[in-house]
Amino acid sequence: MARIEHFNNPNAPKPNSIVVAVTVFVQDEQGRVLLIQRTDNGLWALPGGAQDFGEYIAETAVRETREETGVEIEVTGVVGIYTNPNHVVEYSDGEVRQQFSICFRGRYIGGKPTTSDESSAVRWVPQDELNHLTVHPSTRLRIDHGFEGLTDPYIG
Repeated sequence: MARIEHFNNPNAPKPNSIVVAVTVFVQDEQGRVLLIQRTDNGLWALPGGAQDFGEYIAETAVRETREETGVEIEVTGVVGIYTNPNHVVEYSDGEVRQQFSICFRGRYIGGKPTTSDESSAVRWVPQDELNHLTVHPSTRLRIDHGFEGLTDPYIG
């Protein structure tokens, strides 16, 4: 399913749903962040996705990271909660979702970066290479907050 990101766009369609979702900021031993290139829009992003019924939210973070990247993690904290009402995602099935995402901090346990149906590329990216990738501003904010290592989570 295709998706269009609307960010601070006064002509964006009005949202018709909010879904509990997660992203995960995880670094390897060299301090690189794990990113995927999304198959639905081609942008580079943190792994993540929607919570399933019957899951604790931290389980969602672990599952989505494994499914999209082949990497095993454990959740160690919260980077932030991102709820910008000026960021909506329009899907080809008619859903228009207002952003609601909890960005978790994860610890790399194991596994090798592997693509999936949702990721055309998976790689560990050094902070100094981020400007060379096409990353949505909302995702970049999460990545920057992850690298900052704030003691309190961002709420916004």
